Amino acid sequence: MLVFANAKINLGLNITEKRTDGYHNLETVFYPVKIHDAVEITDADETSCVIKGIDIPGEVTDNICLKAYHLLKKDFDLPPVQITLLKNIPVGAGLGGGSADAAFLIKLLNDKFKLRLSVLQMEDYARVLGADCAFFIANTPAYAEGRGDEFSPVTIDLSSYFLVLVKPPIHVSTADAFAGLKPAAPETSLKELINLPLCDWKAHLKNDFEEMIFSKYPWIKGIKEGLYHAGATFALMSGSGSSVFAIFEQAVTLPELEKDNRVFYNI
Repeated sequence: MLVFANAKINLGLNITEKRTDGYHNLETVFYPVKIHDAVEITDADETSCVIKGIDIPGEVTDNICLKAYHLLKKDFDLPPVQITLLKNIPVGAGLGGGSADAAFLIKLLNDKFKLRLSVLQMEDYARVLGADCAFFIANTPAYAEGRGDEFSPVTIDLSSYFLVLVKPPIHVSTADAFAGLKPAAPETSLKELINLPLCDWKAHLKNDFEEMIFSKYPWIKGIKEGLYHAGATFALMSGSGSSVFAIFEQAVTLPELEKDNRVFYNI
């Protein structure tokens, strides 16, 4: 069985406070986009994971898809499978690719082996694997708070716009992104701001990671500036970086940004 796991972007991201468990509370709006990995499971004599496409840092045995499989196997009598992952979503880009792969694997195992798990049950499993992993179970636009795994629906549809994403050859680790960050609750919640007209987002929606990341990696700041120069209505770094997305009123090509970056059109 084969599924295509999609990425997400963050339409705003506020880090509101440090938690007692060492994590941070935040608020963001997750929005699914059309950049995909392929995740397949096949019958096997022993469980393994084969990764193709983009290299993923670390050992294959530590891959989040294997962790998802073993998490479910604790509660269900799952047979061995081979997990094949064709990686296309950029790594270290703030797009949630690993979380998406794990969430889609949970859904794939649920379907293949008829586990009869509900969406809420699958979200609970996904939460164990990562803060944004549970989003990809329902995989619809959502306002997220807490660690990023408490969801409320939002009515956002960007399908009439032209979305572009630019990924520079820079890997931003989550630890780097949080270094020196000072959490603060915003004056107005993103849950309200997201309902503003798109033309007002530039003045009101922000990503708290941008200031620190831009100071450390001016290249990423230059990408955002280049997107606005090209006519974007709204542009923002996604997650903790390093990718930057932009919303255009009409289709564009960005040859200058293509020279040294990977550019995805009409996502």
